[in-house]
Amino acid sequence: MIRLDQISKQHGQQILFLEASMSVFRGEKIGLVGPNGSGKSTIFRLIVKEDQPDAGSVVIEKALTIGYFSQDVGEMTGRTVVEEAMAGAGEVSSLLHELRELEAKMADPDQGDTLEQTVERFGEVQARFDERGGYAFEARAREILAGLGFHADTVDADVGKLSGGWKMRVALARILLMKPDVLLLDEPTNHLDIESILWLEQFLRAFEGAVVMTSHDREFMNRLVTKIVEIDGGELTTHTGDYDFYLQQRAIAEMHKEAQFARQQAMLAKEEAFIARFKARASHAAQVQSRVKKLEKIERVEPPKRRHVVEFDFPKPPRSGDDVAKLEHVHKGFGQRVIYDDLDFLIRRKERWCVMGVNGAGKSTLLKLIAGESKPDEGQVTVGASVKLGYFAQHAMELLDPTHTVLESLEWQHPKASKGALRTLLGAFGFSGDDHDKPCRVLSGGEKARVVLAGMLFDPPNFLVLDEPTNHLDMETKEMLVKALSDFEGTMLFVSHDRAFLRALSNRVLELSGPIDGKRLPPRLYGGGYTEYVAATGREAPGVG
Repeated sequence: MIRLDQISKQHGQQILFLEASMSVFRGEKIGLVGPNGSGKSTIFRLIVKEDQPDAGSVVIEKALTIGYFSQDVGEMTGRTVVEEAMAGAGEVSSLLHELRELEAKMADPDQGDTLEQTVERFGEVQARFDERGGYAFEARAREILAGLGFHADTVDADVGKLSGGWKMRVALARILLMKPDVLLLDEPTNHLDIESILWLEQFLRAFEGAVVMTSHDREFMNRLVTKIVEIDGGELTTHTGDYDFYLQQRAIAEMHKEAQFARQQAMLAKEEAFIARFKARASHAAQVQSRVKKLEKIERVEPPKRRHVVEFDFPKPPRSGDDVAKLEHVHKGFGQRVIYDDLDFLIRRKERWCVMGVNGAGKSTLLKLIAGESKPDEGQVTVGASVKLGYFAQHAMELLDPTHTVLESLEWQHPKASKGALRTLLGAFGFSGDDHDKPCRVLSGGEKARVVLAGMLFDPPNFLVLDEPTNHLDMETKEMLVKALSDFEGTMLFVSHDRAFLRALSNRVLELSGPIDGKRLPPRLYGGGYTEYVAATGREAPGVG
């Protein structure tokens, strides 16, 4: 269906691809992996002709339809959510638009002299619209939007009033609604909660076309992909299997390369030692010359590329009291919508609570109440003795001074820290060399999140309250964060859609219920972590079978 044949591509001084090749066959589910900036998004742009290779060719089967979801969704305004989802969804959308124009034309008395041609064209378009499943189009649009977390009352509201994250969901719905031959998905789970991710997994498993995607969600990749294409050092290497199998194969290949390199280095050292020892002796001249020529002809094995992971030893937080936070008879609502009705909840030292719940259940509201960012309408929220609270929320990224560099942001937070310690910390969070001097205004969402988390964990609180801390983080940074927090000796309360994060760090689960017939069910508490929650409930998230 799609073939990238011996492509080369360079951006400025950076070589992205050098005579690299890959193929996409019908029905395949492919994961595209590689370090940030390696060229994953460039592959997508080459396929949809938004960019051209410097050399080589991109061959695409004739009449192939391609749906491309990127992080740049463009402007959305002037339509309802469902209209926006339908508006750019390929041929069916165009046919629907033409049908509406033709209907208006047939009803216009001033267009009477072209009525016969209009009716004829209407019949042709209507037949094609019907053939493409057009009459179920709006129902499908609403179904997809519901799967991506939109409530029924939201889909008919103004799309322009949505946040950036929800507009991303509309853009994703538009691409899924297209039913193309090939889906290109660039980080489709970035703005989704766990319920929507599980729905998307089911949708893509049932999707008959090919899928090529990037994702920082390891579990999502493992459940979907059957092939991995790795971008590394300008090459595209194809591996059969899921993401975990690819990691195993890569580790084995790296071991083989290291062994091969070590063997050749030992052989070269031995030959060079012989030459150095006997080059001055006439009796060994022929042997020395023979070995010199032999060394000149040997094809040198490249030293294996080692993935540089910076370790950082996070300091221990001070000990808090045993009762870390307590909610007593808390009521909270927004207008007519009741979020909590007489909520009692106690967090004790060293507990790690993950908060589960459908959209609107009040997960983020709970974190805001405990962090002091919001007040209850009734009842009391108390933070215990000797508690030093650190709160990470999405808006925390907006508090970074845009004029500060990455390093200056940390120096401002920790003026007594040495530059060396702060640079090591930034290395652990994926910032190296010149990255330290980037001004915060040019950072991506993921980079900002890493700066905020780094600043918080350098002098760690003993109570971490984290709202979606892994949003936008790449897999390596997530793994580093999980490792750091696994050794954290304080207390945690967090919301996350990343199942690996939930599984690794939680030892308690609080499940909040959404409204049922206008009433709230009391929260459910589970004495084990996320793994035990899944075993006890038989589901991975509330409201998902």
